[in-house]
Amino acid sequence: MDNHLGYSSYERSSNDNYRNGTKKKRVRSNYGEFEPDVPQDRHSSFEPTVVKKRQKDISGIDRKIISMYARGLTTRQISGQIEEIYGFECSESFISDVTDKVLQDIEDWQNRPLDEIYPILFIDAVHFSVRDDNIIRKLAAYVILGINCDGIKR
Repeated sequence: MDNHLGYSSYERSSNDNYRNGTKKKRVRSNYGEFEPDVPQDRHSSFEPTVVKKRQKDISGIDRKIISMYARGLTTRQISGQIEEIYGFECSESFISDVTDKVLQDIEDWQNRPLDEIYPILFIDAVHFSVRDDNIIRKLAAYVILGINCDGIKR
């Protein structure tokens, strides 16, 4: 809204278009309905970017939560990001429920059958400094990518 109007909240302006409060909007997701507060301007020219006008369903929110979780954000950080971006409160237990749904898929992927021979292997590692009993240790997380005889990455 600040970018749209050209001035920040509680700032005086000679602009004839100004903030006009918020309105509640009922939005559906994979995990139920909620009502974010959508800001409005006097000329109704403001276009929200996250939950667009007349958009009633944001079922892709779980993909965004999983993406943030995969990037290493904690449930508390994800909850804060969702509240900051979408304007509605999202409990940490809700975030855990979403991420728990993919844990089975991750486990299935880890236990998938592997081929006997991989003619090409790529091996890489990321090194971390980890504090354990007041001692800092360097640990590595290894990633191995194999390409099988059919040219498929595994």
